[in-house]
Parts: sequence; C-alpha cells; structure tokens
Amino acid sequence: MKILMVNKFLYPNGGSETYIFKLGKYLIQQGHEVQYFGMEHQGRCVGNAINAYTSDMDFHNTSKLKKIIYSIKTIYSREARKKIRLVLDDFKPDVVHLNNFNYQLTPSIILGIKEWEKKSNHTCKIIFTAHDYQIICPNHMLYNPNLRKNCEECLTGNFKKCLKNKCIHGSTMKSFIGMLEAYFWNYNKVYKNIDRIICCSQFMKKKLDLNPILAKKTIAMHNFIDRISWQKCEKKNYVLYFGRYSQEKGIKTLIKVCSQLKNINFIFAGNGPLEKEINEVENITNVGFKSGDELRRLIQEAKFSIYPSEWYENCPFSVMESQLYGTPVLGANIGGIPELIDDNKTGLLFESGNIEDLENKIKYLWENENLLSKYSENCRNVKFDTLEEYYTKVMKYYR
Repeated sequence: MKILMVNKFLYPNGGSETYIFKLGKYLIQQGHEVQYFGMEHQGRCVGNAINAYTSDMDFHNTSKLKKIIYSIKTIYSREARKKIRLVLDDFKPDVVHLNNFNYQLTPSIILGIKEWEKKSNHTCKIIFTAHDYQIICPNHMLYNPNLRKNCEECLTGNFKKCLKNKCIHGSTMKSFIGMLEAYFWNYNKVYKNIDRIICCSQFMKKKLDLNPILAKKTIAMHNFIDRISWQKCEKKNYVLYFGRYSQEKGIKTLIKVCSQLKNINFIFAGNGPLEKEINEVENITNVGFKSGDELRRLIQEAKFSIYPSEWYENCPFSVMESQLYGTPVLGANIGGIPELIDDNKTGLLFESGNIEDLENKIKYLWENENLLSKYSENCRNVKFDTLEEYYTKVMKYYR
C-alpha cells in the first residue's frame, strides 16, 4: 500500500511530527511505501521522490509585506494545491494521511486530492488525525487566552467570536484571518471529503461530533506510546510536575497550592513563560527541561506526579508515561485526562482549577504512603496502545 503522510512541518517540532515519523517508519517496516508532503525547511528530514514542497512560511522573522501575503495564503494556498498534485501524479498513493495542515498548507490540499482522484480515476482515501481542535476552533484549543478560560462559542459555527475575543495571539488581524479561514472552509464543506477522522480522545470526538459534517466520520483512538519496562524502585520525597510552564496547563493554580504546602517538596521539570514565578516558590525545585534517562529517573522516583491542566487536553503523554513508569498521577478532571487515569486505582482526579480540591488531594496522597504504594502496583496493569497495536487499528481505516 502507498501512503502519503501530510503535515505542515517535516522536521522535529512537536507531537504531530513525532507521530508521523514513528508511524511512517513503522509502515515502511511492514512493507508499505511512504512519502511525505509539507513545507520546505532547512531542518526537513523526510520527503517525497520529486522534492515538491510548499515554500517555508516564517510568521515571526519576516517583513510586513510578507506577513500580509502569508495572511492571504493561510486561507487558501494555490501553491499547496499545485504542489501536492505533483506528488500525487508521481506517487499515486492509496491513502493520504493528513495531520496538521491548517494555515501553512490549508484545506485547499483536500480539494487538490479530490480533483486528482477524479481525473486519474485512482481511488484514494483521505484519513485525518486531529491532533487538536483546529477544524472546529480557529485558535485550535477551545480556549480563550485573553479571558483565560475554556470556550466553545465557535462550535455552533459562529466564528465571529474569534475576532471579538481576539482568540489568536491576542491579535485583531490574526483573529480576523482565522475567522475568515473558518467561515470560508466551513461554507465550502471541504471536510466532507475526509473519509475518517482519528480523534486522540473520546472527549475530542464528542466535540467534533457536534458538527454534523464531521459526526459520522470520527473515531476515538488514544495515541500510541513506546513500550516501557516497568521497574519497581525506591520512591523519594518529592512530587513531580513535568511539562510546559504556562497558564493553560494550570501552572498558576499549582504554584499557589505549592506555596501553601511548605512541608512538601516539589520538583518541576520543563520550561515556559511562568518560569520566573516558579523560581520564587521556596519548596519548588526547578530543574528545567529534561528528557531521556534524566526524565525517566525523575518520574520513577517521584511519589506521584501532577497534571493540573485547565484547558481541554486530549491525550497527554505525560499522564500515560508517568503511570507506565509506576508513578500515580493526580490529574485534572478535564478533557481527555480522565480517560487515562483509573480514579482511585492508578491515581486521583481533582476539579480542574479548584485550588482547595487540588491542595486537599496533594496532602491526602502525600500522607498516605500505603495508598500510593497500592496505586503504584496497580500501574503494572495500565495498558496503552503500542505503535504495533495502533498500526493494526489504523490499517482497518486505510483499507
């Protein structure tokens, strides 16, 4: 089978890139042909046989004129539609697997795929993995960064709220462009051309299902994660947070709680805009961004970890990884997080954003060594899809 993997970035940049690289590599190992289409970049590490990519679009380090041109291209890209046609003509894929494509590639590539399929008389399925809420929310998070609260006002198709609330980077212009992009493609019903939409949580599926065009196309499949060899180890006297230091991750709430629990040691591993506030709390040790064996040891040796998010998280790897290493999770009861934690077995849930509830449950866990030990043992039975298991499920929708 021939699969064309589409993503705007074709270099290591985030979760969606890790997803396409790992899935693509495994598909090749299983005997399939895989090529990639996206934006050209000096760091690009995958590609296609004819080296057809869209021009690199850097929204930050560029002139005002180019920013205006880019704004138009984020709604509709003639270049992307033309370039993907070149790849389709050469590769003739059986499946085009879309990932993050809005803004840099735009949904115009979907029109290009359907146009090619009709003219070539070659059946080609379009599968889309939704890594965020982009196709139903212009700022992709269902979160209003200015009001600092979750927002579902665009779910009914009233995208004017994006402009009114300046939902995209607090910018009137960017929010206006985002609003136009959403109206344009929803009016044209472009997403009806997608055969299947893979949602990485049941929560995301429910939100996408509110759109009648998407409702019959969605399936929920949690992300795959590398198999981890569970090892029991001696726990140390600290509670761990690892991830981004930002408002929507619930870090301000967690900082307040930490400062009130002076007898408990907290370790934060990560980086982000709230780093200064974290460093001002005496009982928080900020070790910065960690990965590999350093991060593994921090997770394994923690009494428990905290995932205090205040936006609609989907399938956070931090929650999965923590349990697979035998460390219980105290997680916010929001988005897809409760789908990953067996409450009162592999961890606990608390009301997202509720300082009192978070404080009480941290104290409760800290003071109950036997309970934490039981939760840790229960983590032995936690099971998330490996790449091999995920591949088996995906293949049902490729065929």
